[in-house]
Formats: sequence, C-alpha cells, structure tokens
Amino acid sequence: MNMDIEQLIRDAHNSGDYMPLIAQIPYARMLGVQVLRLGEEMVFHLPLNADNIGNPVLPALHGGVLAGFMEQAAMLHLMVSMNSQTFPKIIDFSVDYLRAGLSRDTYATCQVWRQGRRVGNVAITAWQTRSDEPVATARAHFKLD
Repeated sequence: MNMDIEQLIRDAHNSGDYMPLIAQIPYARMLGVQVLRLGEEMVFHLPLNADNIGNPVLPALHGGVLAGFMEQAAMLHLMVSMNSQTFPKIIDFSVDYLRAGLSRDTYATCQVWRQGRRVGNVAITAWQTRSDEPVATARAHFKLD
C-alpha cells in the first residue's frame, strides 16, 4: 500500500488541485494533462501544444496523443473515484476516432461502467468544441490492486 499516492488522491479530491497527482505520472505530465472540477465532475483538459500535432496539413492532433490523453484521463478518473492506493495497470484499451481532432484544446470526461474487485471498466469521451460532438470515444480496462 502506497500511502503517498493515497494521500495525493485524497488531497486532490478535497482541494480540486490535481497537479501534484499528475506530477507523479510522467506521460500525463509530458502531455500537459489538466483537470477541471465542475462540482463533483472531473473534466480532463489537453491544452493545445504544437508538439502534439500529427498532421500539419489540417493541422490535427496525432492519434496516439489523443489516445494517450484519453487513457491517462481514464486512469486518473478511476483512481479518484475509487480512492486508489496505487496506480491501476492498463489491461486493454480500445479507441474509436470519430472525426479529426483539430489543432485546439481537447477535453474528456469519463464514466466508470463497472468496477469489480480486480478489474475496472471506464468509458471515455473526448471533444473539442462541443461535448455532444466527440472527436473520439474509448473503453479502457484496468487491473485494480
């Protein structure tokens, strides 16, 4: 049991400041993932960054960056929703790209569909201008310790 992670999650949930928790996840930190709290809801934010562009002609986000952002959002959401003591381990991740993720800020919300004793299933929706016009959806399964 890692009390540091558990305390970081508790502090983040209580204060609404998730940056100390995100700082512990190198990939989330590199992407620049941020968390916005709207009441009890968590909205994940991927700020526009020229390094994340995969198609300079459109320009559009790299699909791997979008998928990585969604995976990190799912892991953070699951950790906070279950007051995790450790980082969940990814088992499976499936993404559906619905439209081009253009060169602008991207947002995501998550919903835990099933949380058993050992596996958590999270649905993720990413959008840019309107939440009802997603650029991608995904499903992630995590091993819970």
